[in-house]
Amino acid sequence: MKEWTLEINGKKQKIFVEKLGGKLWYHLNGETGTFQPESKYGSGQSAKANTDPGVIVAPMPGKIIKINCQKGDVVTSGQSLVTMEAMKMEYALEVDIEGTIQEVLFNEGDQVGLGQKIVVVKGSSDGSEKN
Repeated sequence: MKEWTLEINGKKQKIFVEKLGGKLWYHLNGETGTFQPESKYGSGQSAKANTDPGVIVAPMPGKIIKINCQKGDVVTSGQSLVTMEAMKMEYALEVDIEGTIQEVLFNEGDQVGLGQKIVVVKGSSDGSEKN
């Protein structure tokens, strides 16, 4: 993990950044998030990179410390489904689609590896939901 000092509005602040799975993970002022740079030359993602917005995968090896959903729950885009701990920091993993939880593959306290599926969400707009 890289540490940089930024000057924002005249104040110096430390930011921690790590590139994993084609995304930049950052930690600034107690907040953790991701940024995916766009490039006309491609993202540099490996063949194993997750491209399914309904699948939450581990962005790095770590420990699942909280699961905020269970099978059958209806979720919205941007909702935090899992909190994991890696590199001495906590990361909230959010879903990118609206839908229903189909599978929760790990439990709190479990260790996960880079790219492992943690939660699977069936999108509500895929036309296959039960009425």
